[in-house]
Amino acid sequence: MAIDEHLDEWRRREAAAQAGGGAERQQRQHREGKLSARERIDLLLDEGSFEELDQQVVHRCTDFGMEAQKYPGDGVVGGYGRIGGRLVYVFAQDFTVFGGSLSEANAAKVCKLMDLAMKNGAPIIGLNDSGGARIQEGVVSLAGYADIFLRNTLASGVIPQISAILGPCAGGAVYSPAITDFIFMVKDTSYMFVTGPDVIRTVTHEEVTKEALGGAMTHNATSGVAHFMAGDDAECLAMVRELLAFLPSNNVDDPPRQACTDPAERADPELDGIVPAEPNLPYDIKDIIHRVVDEGYFFEVQEHFAENMVVGFARLDGRPAGIVANQPAVLAGTLDINSSVKGARFVRFCDAFNIPIVTFEDVPGFLPGTQQEFGGIIKHGAKLLYAYAEATVPKITVITRKAYGGAYCVMGSKHCRTDINYAYPTAEIAVMGPEGAVNIVYRRDLQAAAEPDTVRAEKIREFRERFANPYIAAERGYVDAVIKPRLTRPKLIAALRMLENKRDTMPRKKHGNIPL
Repeated sequence: MAIDEHLDEWRRREAAAQAGGGAERQQRQHREGKLSARERIDLLLDEGSFEELDQQVVHRCTDFGMEAQKYPGDGVVGGYGRIGGRLVYVFAQDFTVFGGSLSEANAAKVCKLMDLAMKNGAPIIGLNDSGGARIQEGVVSLAGYADIFLRNTLASGVIPQISAILGPCAGGAVYSPAITDFIFMVKDTSYMFVTGPDVIRTVTHEEVTKEALGGAMTHNATSGVAHFMAGDDAECLAMVRELLAFLPSNNVDDPPRQACTDPAERADPELDGIVPAEPNLPYDIKDIIHRVVDEGYFFEVQEHFAENMVVGFARLDGRPAGIVANQPAVLAGTLDINSSVKGARFVRFCDAFNIPIVTFEDVPGFLPGTQQEFGGIIKHGAKLLYAYAEATVPKITVITRKAYGGAYCVMGSKHCRTDINYAYPTAEIAVMGPEGAVNIVYRRDLQAAAEPDTVRAEKIREFRERFANPYIAAERGYVDAVIKPRLTRPKLIAALRMLENKRDTMPRKKHGNIPL
């Protein structure tokens, strides 16, 4: 065979792989508001950096006439490239080929990429758009999922794993994204569920649409399964790139530093007036976060879920940090089941990947009620406590106002190995609020008083002056310094610089038993 014939054969196979399921199916993707697998990869990676692997892989199924239906790549496009100049591995399910269904062959492609990512210490990104397991292949398809699940588990805490749901993701397929660190979804075009509307209708007689059952807003606001929501594929992939700019490539690297033009010593007088003088008035904790971090930029995670807890990434002096904060504007900043789980998951991610944790605390306690108690607030609240106590990265806490009871202990207190604890002069650190404390401590006095309301008001004032302040904690060293709010940024940056070479360890063990 002449060289030209060899090249012609190469071009034919290359064109067949690039075509996926054909022009008509590609156009259908576009009509549904979705990009093709290759278009998604091109948008995600630095221009011209994609190196495809296993382009010519085909399935080996001979049942149900499948031997006559073969497409190069077999429904998944994968390889490696660069994001911001850093190595990443990526696979994109191609819905135009067998509905992006998982086969033995394309599962092996995904596993190969995951193995390479682990060996080379680089993130793995999955772009999911699949009808699920390939029914024609039976158990070997299911085995392919299990092979991927195992690798997700082994890679957890070693390399960042990111899933973008850009179409359907149903049945057993949902468990790979669920193990990964962050899940992105696209409004109106992506959905996740274990069992679909038809099965639910048959089994439980409930009527529900795909969007209501497992759409982007459902999983971002109600279930907490997803972490980010985008308007379309392009926005979603841009958000993935933005997230990776905060993350190290693996668990032994430091997060990427950026040049910072925002002065480290910048004071902000506006911070002095953000926390209201009246302890029961709400305020937005994000107003403090934005004024403290570099350029005011905060990349929030799970913005729509458990809004009484705020988590996300920012930079201080060019260095990434994980931000955890109570939100007084929602449920008065109380901790409940969802916010505890949200915070715990985020803290553990930051700890796994060497990202310092900065906590802004204003918490009156755990949310009371039978729904919370029956739902296991004891167990779920303990997850947040466990995560903070376990974390060995630099930890800094700023108490802006309330730090009451067990919630004080949980939110990055000195007693959980937090390195530096600051408090604003407005901080109130106590077992409970003055009103509740007076009702208990002075119960008999109030019962015997001729004018109990007057006595109660006086005792509350005395209690607030004596105990509802940061100075008793500071006298015991539980708070390292009471600071002017305007100096929050320079204080945090100075502390992070001091802690840059921090080393802390956990006792030797196989793993802890976090209260799941």
